[in-house]
Amino acid sequence: MNIEGIDHVEMYVGDARQSAFYLRTAFGFRLAGEAGPETGVPDSRSLLLVQGGLRLVLTSALTWEHRAAEYVRAHGDGVANIAFAVTDAAGAYQTAVARGATPVEEPTEHRGGGERVVTATVGGFGDVVHRLVQRDPDGVRFLPGSMATLPRDPEESTELVDVLDHVAVCLPAGELAPTVAFYETVFGFSQIFEEMIEVGEQAMDSKVVQNSAANATFTLIEPVTSRKPGQIDEFLERHGGAGVQHLALLVDDIVTAVDTLEQRGVRFLDTPDSYYKELEDRLGRPEVAIDELRRTNVLVDQDHWGQVFQIFTQSMHVRRTFFWEVIDRHGARTFGSGNIKALYEAVAREKAEV
Repeated sequence: MNIEGIDHVEMYVGDARQSAFYLRTAFGFRLAGEAGPETGVPDSRSLLLVQGGLRLVLTSALTWEHRAAEYVRAHGDGVANIAFAVTDAAGAYQTAVARGATPVEEPTEHRGGGERVVTATVGGFGDVVHRLVQRDPDGVRFLPGSMATLPRDPEESTELVDVLDHVAVCLPAGELAPTVAFYETVFGFSQIFEEMIEVGEQAMDSKVVQNSAANATFTLIEPVTSRKPGQIDEFLERHGGAGVQHLALLVDDIVTAVDTLEQRGVRFLDTPDSYYKELEDRLGRPEVAIDELRRTNVLVDQDHWGQVFQIFTQSMHVRRTFFWEVIDRHGARTFGSGNIKALYEAVAREKAEV
């Protein structure tokens, strides 16, 4: 099976229009499509948001029986579907099921406007599923026959986001190794990194899996139960099991991106000044001026290939389970201990302030 990349990410939310308003206003996503009763979908409403190469679908249930209603009751707003682009959805579905994936939705054709899209769905981790999407090479409609395509507003702001860099997933203790094996066996992913991170009395294990094209990356994390419970344990309790902790948005210029996003109302986690005083001794001179990093609270780490700059938003969700990361790679390919530890400590600082 050849996973060509992430086709789109679908979030189940209580109010799609309200969530879309925030993401459009604060993050600069543009509304590109809508599905609901008006387009022949009677039990849900979905809004398609796009920016750069990222497609994000927000879906709200209109009936109690819809899967989105069940998901939101159990987990609150969150990522429910990470769709993979494939060349043959029916074949990929059959292969995935034969390799051990749970069948969720058999192959279905969507036609309209002379275009055809084939989808099928299998289970992933927790309540998150993977839709397999086969598109015509020249197709422009997201879901022909079901979702109306909306014209682009010429007044909308300049796009900051390039693509989705990675998906961070929290797993219950004991599920890390089986989940890695699942993605290797079912989807042909490879493990590219692993590390145990210790922060004070807390610890977590992390493994990163990625497809062969290196454009679908999952950072999988589980708590170390022999240590004091920490943020991963709290996520699992509040979320109600395994789930996506954050989505990382890749940008070309993180300082400009952070300045722009803050002006639009996005709130990021603060970083203590001591971090920047020790930065040059720890990593050498970064490729972005330390004064600019300090001003914007951006973190930096490096590996054998280069440096990576990142910052995390404050969680806007009631359960405080989901947030966003903004990331800028200057050659870096992996996730070093500084990156993961910085995330762990940044969330701890936000909690301490609350």
